[in-house]
Amino acid sequence: MKTIIATMIILSQFLTPYSADENEVIHAILYSDGMPVTVAIANGKIAKIQHLDKDRDMADIYVAPGLIDIQINGYMGVDFSGPDLTVDGVRKATKALWKAGVTTYFPTVITSDIDRMKKNFAILAEARKDPEIGKSIPGFHMEGPYISPVKGFRGAHLEKYIKKPDWEEFQELQRAANGGIKIITMAPELEGAIPFIRNCVASGVVVSLGHHNGSAKDVQLAVDAGAKMATHLGNGCANEINRHYNPLWPQLSNDAITTSIIADGFHLTREEVRTFYKTKGVDNTILVSDALDLAGLSPGEYTRGERTLLLTPNVVKLPKENVLAGAASPISKCVGVIMNYTQCGLSNAIRMASTNPATMFSLDDRGKIALDRRADLILFTMEDNKMVLIKTFVAGRLVYSKD
Repeated sequence: MKTIIATMIILSQFLTPYSADENEVIHAILYSDGMPVTVAIANGKIAKIQHLDKDRDMADIYVAPGLIDIQINGYMGVDFSGPDLTVDGVRKATKALWKAGVTTYFPTVITSDIDRMKKNFAILAEARKDPEIGKSIPGFHMEGPYISPVKGFRGAHLEKYIKKPDWEEFQELQRAANGGIKIITMAPELEGAIPFIRNCVASGVVVSLGHHNGSAKDVQLAVDAGAKMATHLGNGCANEINRHYNPLWPQLSNDAITTSIIADGFHLTREEVRTFYKTKGVDNTILVSDALDLAGLSPGEYTRGERTLLLTPNVVKLPKENVLAGAASPISKCVGVIMNYTQCGLSNAIRMASTNPATMFSLDDRGKIALDRRADLILFTMEDNKMVLIKTFVAGRLVYSKD
């Protein structure tokens, strides 16, 4: 009982009513400068930001913009590429992600039968219209099927569904998605890839290079055609590569490419994360979870379509091959890991997990705490470099409260 009372006292310090129409004023520590602030919410937007006396006695509770995950395959048993996807399933996953501090995300549909992909994009498009969860889904990520068929580079994608880029086919997928596909991951070395990239960019789709074995020339041609991202750099790559001529160096060295990385502590080593971060810098790095639908479930073996997957407490593996099949953590874990690995501050970590993806996809109403921005906000503590979520707001509405 004493613990409950103490918690209520702490919470009352940073959240108070603002007016009768459920607008509020948040009292917390601003993530970007470590200073105490009040943030007023009115009509779904940030109406006022006021810095307080730095000596003010406040609980160590931070306020930051909600996290934005541009690559997530599913969550809490909901597979965005699976045969049983429903709008209710998308709603379930969205609400679960709110609890992890994710206020915006791009459901990711991976390489599969084209009819399945069309069906699932149509379901996601319907979910996007939902007044409760639609504000959290600005678009979708299409990862494949236009990727390398070579073992290692194709990762966990099924080879039999991989194909060359087909613009007419992609337009069919885009129509099924009601124009919702905003990012595509593809291989630049495939026949027809460069004109396909030009068409995507002209239509407003962000092209990201991934699951590929492209040469330096292939990468440069893709950039010249408008590609501007690298998907989960260091993953979707064969274990053995030429030390000089491989897909990593051209993407790291090209200033026009923003890299996304899975900093969950298992997909990349500490040294890889530090090197990528030092090379690209905070402005050209985006954190992604790449979480599978098994994320959030209990460890064990699960059957997914044609394969058996092993969920460990940390990652998802293909047990037969003993290789990684995907992530098992939300993006909030990546925030703490990259702080630990690179010694960057909370401000830069949030920038890579919220501000940068918002900028990349022209989501000008979110990703920062600023006047008139949408009040997508998270309240949390940092405990041993781990985010512990307390409250989540989407467009000013309280969608998750720990207590």
